[in-house]
Amino acid sequence: MNLSSNPQPQQNKTVLVTGAAKRLGREIALEFARQGWDVAIHYGQSEVEAEAAVAEIQNLGRRAIAFKADLSKEAEIQHLFALVSMDFENLQCLVNSASIFEYDRANSETPLSGKSLQEHMQVNLAAPVLLSQLMFEYQKNRAGKTADTDLSIPSVIQLLDQKLINLNPDYLSYTLSKAALLTSVELLAVDFAPHLRVVGLAPGITLTSGDQTAEGFSKAHQMTPLGKSSTPIDIAKAAVFLASSNAITGSTLYVDGGQHLLPSSRDVMFKTN
Repeated sequence: MNLSSNPQPQQNKTVLVTGAAKRLGREIALEFARQGWDVAIHYGQSEVEAEAAVAEIQNLGRRAIAFKADLSKEAEIQHLFALVSMDFENLQCLVNSASIFEYDRANSETPLSGKSLQEHMQVNLAAPVLLSQLMFEYQKNRAGKTADTDLSIPSVIQLLDQKLINLNPDYLSYTLSKAALLTSVELLAVDFAPHLRVVGLAPGITLTSGDQTAEGFSKAHQMTPLGKSSTPIDIAKAAVFLASSNAITGSTLYVDGGQHLLPSSRDVMFKTN
């Protein structure tokens, strides 16, 4: 196991990553493992991919378990956290990566519907906040009860989106849900201190989405001041950094190659078709 990028890796700390079976959540989970963390892998339907991620983390010499839960159901959210906190003794970070990303736009042939908005709000907003509350109660109850000499402050990392400060009307339900989650970062950071830090992590265009072609993604990825947006490993390394940075709370880190600095009237994926 090569941990040269972190000569003093975190020992016996656990991170819970939602949506960790695939895509960005998987890369975040793997990077935490590379840096010496044990990992609780949450998944919704992708059991095969989740078990593959578990095996890969175990091959890195870290402990990993996969947990299935439907984040649209509050009872399953509570059950998920209860199981994770029982199976891992030192849960120090929660990364809320799972989300719904479905197209709608008020002025389009696919307008926002109440059902779509409710689904996005439940998974993209309610689930992360509910899990954050459970994480806070867990840390508050542990305070003063452990002999842990590590002075690090546990954290919640909310995965957001650069478009929240570069607004366009595409993906309206998604944008509204993530905008509310962005607001929660400051609210919860104040409410959960000093037991728990809450931070936001906002990627740019990082992976292909929907029916976007590889060529379209490549063009979109270059539409930043730096000539490239974020990669999965950029986001994963930023997550580990935030989890290890005691003085950061109530802030959002934009990891997007400066994409948020270039206003656009459309979502970037529609500018490359």
